[in-house]
Amino acid sequence: MQIKNQDKKQGLIEIIPESIDDLWHLSHIVEKNDFVSTLTTRRIQDNDSGKTRADRGVKKTFFLGIRVEKISFHKYTGMLRFTGIIESGPEDLIPLGSHHTINVQTNNSIKIQKQWNKWSLDRLQRAVEASKRPTEIIVAIEDNVTDLGIIKQYGIDYIGPIIGDISGKRNIAKDRQDKINQYYEDITKTIQQHQKINKLIIIGPGFTKNGYYNYLEENYPEYAKKSILESTGSGGHAGIQEVLKNGLIESLSKDAKIASEIASVNKLLEQIGKSSNMVTYGIKQVTNATNMGATEKLLVLDNFVRQKEIQKIMSTTENMGGTIEIISSEHDGGKQLESLGSIASFLRYPLS
Repeated sequence: MQIKNQDKKQGLIEIIPESIDDLWHLSHIVEKNDFVSTLTTRRIQDNDSGKTRADRGVKKTFFLGIRVEKISFHKYTGMLRFTGIIESGPEDLIPLGSHHTINVQTNNSIKIQKQWNKWSLDRLQRAVEASKRPTEIIVAIEDNVTDLGIIKQYGIDYIGPIIGDISGKRNIAKDRQDKINQYYEDITKTIQQHQKINKLIIIGPGFTKNGYYNYLEENYPEYAKKSILESTGSGGHAGIQEVLKNGLIESLSKDAKIASEIASVNKLLEQIGKSSNMVTYGIKQVTNATNMGATEKLLVLDNFVRQKEIQKIMSTTENMGGTIEIISSEHDGGKQLESLGSIASFLRYPLS
């Protein structure tokens, strides 16, 4: 994410999103009734041309601004859309007051004008800083199937399965090692599609991970130097979730936000399971604890931050020396927090 221009008096910031992570951040920064503007393409109909309906119209690109009514982000397609009423644009081409959807594209600038609060500005700054960091990739490898988990800021982006054409160990074909090497090469080629890699965490229940690491040492030493081996009880998505929960990712990189979030939610669930009086959850209970100065750490689901009542709780927590962790709604930890009311507190002292 890049901040291209900023006018604090007008509450106007021009931003260039550079990744799907950035689009995800924008989907939480922009709110209903904000004004967004960008270059957009729209088919302009010529009703007086005498052409048939199918032939009428030409696509034109121009600068257009809308008052946002609806926001939608789809992480699997990488699409962010703002829908709203057109308030600015060339009046000879588009009727003001009509509806339009802006498809936000990576590497294209967009201007956002709004009443910026502390949490929106903090999130924007985090997105700018996070875009400069390399990523971690979890390689969940088994005998002939591998799944990759790309650690994003919003959660895990799963890639795979990558299938190897390898016969069983009891039926050892003459070209079995060649097929194993091809399997390892297919995995590596998929990894190479991602730039700025910090760590490869190679996991799995058997010894295939060791074989793959040896392959990297011989053929891709730059990847081998970045690799960590970790045994797990299972492979695939289950193995990836296992390593996210065991604290390894968090210990390897302080920037692995998802691992920290999942660890915090797991700690909360453990305390609830023990019937501990050092945690509380739900809006009423958390509000009461925060107003009493008892909240030491606040967990808030990202979808919840837009609400004024929640922003007040967050401000009170900080003013009383507490910390805040915003949890993504896109991963399992976020879904677990949502089931608890989307907000929870670790307490300094028991309330009862």
